Amino acid sequence: MNVTSLERLRTTLRHEQPDRVCLDLGATPVTGISVFALSRLRRAVLGETEYRVKVIEPYQMLGEVDDALADALGVDVVNVGSNSTMFGFENKDWKPLTLHDGIEVMVPGQFNFTEDAEGNWLMHPEGDLSVPPSGRMPKGGFFFDAIPRQPPLDESRLDPADNLEDFGSLSEEQVQHYVNQARQAEHRRKGAVLMVPGTGFGDIALVPATWRKHTCGIRDIEEWYVSTVTRRDYVLKVFEGQCQIALKNLERLIQAVGDSVQVGYVTGTDFGTQRGSFISRKAYKELYQPFHKTINEVIHRRTSWKTFIHSCGGVWDLIPDFIESGFDILNPVQCSAAGMGAVRLKSEFGRDLVFWGGGVDTQRTLCFGTADEVYREVRDRIAIFNRGGGFVFNTVHNVQALTPVENLLAMFKAIRDSV
Repeated sequence: MNVTSLERLRTTLRHEQPDRVCLDLGATPVTGISVFALSRLRRAVLGETEYRVKVIEPYQMLGEVDDALADALGVDVVNVGSNSTMFGFENKDWKPLTLHDGIEVMVPGQFNFTEDAEGNWLMHPEGDLSVPPSGRMPKGGFFFDAIPRQPPLDESRLDPADNLEDFGSLSEEQVQHYVNQARQAEHRRKGAVLMVPGTGFGDIALVPATWRKHTCGIRDIEEWYVSTVTRRDYVLKVFEGQCQIALKNLERLIQAVGDSVQVGYVTGTDFGTQRGSFISRKAYKELYQPFHKTINEVIHRRTSWKTFIHSCGGVWDLIPDFIESGFDILNPVQCSAAGMGAVRLKSEFGRDLVFWGGGVDTQRTLCFGTADEVYREVRDRIAIFNRGGGFVFNTVHNVQALTPVENLLAMFKAIRDSV
């Protein structure tokens, strides 16, 4: 009997042994692949030398894993999310662009940039070249960095409403976009991850608001982190307002898509470094957990979705609190960070969490190892994490631009051989 991707994901989420490991490539902005690497991979797998990959997430320069490549690789999970990018323009009106290394891609029509004196690419919000840039890609680089545009802070005039300008009610057109994607996933019998809008409380990638032409409030990354301690009341008021807006949007999406999706991506806020967590358990419980609990409780009460938290680094100490908050899925499973060994994670938390990621180290092995080293690490990780189910294979965060195509092919061979 042929098992569909949807059935494979459901089995995995129930912590039951699937027929083979469930595979994600591109279902979220943290489980994708650089367009530089993807273009080489697609050519190697499908041999279509004239095909131009679409850049669907220009901030990180992530490429679209189209249906033909997804089916060829055995990808099981797709994205259900907004059509708007981190720079405030939609993925439409595609036009060709040649990247600095000669790779030819397609980019959205409002992907408009200027160059500074050093040759860096400067991206402008909504593609409007008349406003200051909000992102910079260094000359010869592979993704954009945010340019904070925080005005001088006047403590007497600081208003949480300024940071809440980032969040608003979904339009009917936006809701319909989610519905259309969910229906496409159902039609293809694929698993689906819905990107819940507005629930990334304190996600530092969102603080500079690269999609806004003009910003107010606290927008500098260092200033925001400092404010979680020195302006705790301000941050809490932002989170409270954000949560109210998010719950209204969530209710509409639940009614619109129902159980045609299986996973709700709730937050991508990072809490860890290579050496351990950079927030105390007390601070997590006071500042973030109440809002995580609220969102997860609604999702679990109203749907059959499992909820997804992304947090890089050595977050071992916080994992019990993530579970207490109601999260079902942990990503990216950074096994190279302190305390995050694969065997230890599976043994201690494998009954409570689905591990989504951790399949191979993108900082070292996949980028700089040999094809044989990649093959062995992938086989080892699958043997550990997929035992008894509860594992969706993905790399540790996005596949980086300079990853050798030979290593990517070795990774997919190891996945096939692990059946």
